[in-house]
Amino acid sequence: MRILRPLLPLGLAAATVLAGCSTTDPAPTPAATSTESTDQASADAILERVGLAGADGRTVVDELDASSQARPLPLTASVREDVLLLGDGQQEVAMPLPEDEFYVSIAPFREQTHECFYHSLATCQGELAGEEVTVRIVADDGTVVVDETTTTYANGFVGFWVPRDLVGTLEVEHDGATGSVSFATTEGSPTCITTLQLEA
Repeated sequence: MRILRPLLPLGLAAATVLAGCSTTDPAPTPAATSTESTDQASADAILERVGLAGADGRTVVDELDASSQARPLPLTASVREDVLLLGDGQQEVAMPLPEDEFYVSIAPFREQTHECFYHSLATCQGELAGEEVTVRIVADDGTVVVDETTTTYANGFVGFWVPRDLVGTLEVEHDGATGSVSFATTEGSPTCITTLQLEA
């Protein structure tokens, strides 16, 4: 039986960010309202729609990002630095994410992209879906954090859990084209990378 950490209070973000890919780092928001919930039963009620009731935050992120279901999904799910914000239009909950890891979701592109800051697992859609890519994540001190060939998800993204407090470079190769961008997993860093353009 999976043991879940308690859900955190939500006063962390506005509902507008949950509606789709967030384009900017949002300003602080008011305290939680009566429509927001922090109990596990409420989270499970939302997650039941996608067959993930009982899962912890990390598992939900992994499963939703890799889901083959067409976007939008029947819920809202925004990956923040330390919590996953879930909503169903009636209530919102915040599920804790690992304290020592940071989720980075990357949508490499050739011609079309979109602005994004916090990755929406339910609505974000990248250009290259189901494509084989080679990803290298290298810290500024030369440490190779990720070096693997994988396939982008149906939403055009590929995600990695990497250590917090890193600064470095993301490199992607696809079908003879390559691209790279700088990245960070420090406080205030985005979880959604949509600026990595592939060029021959």
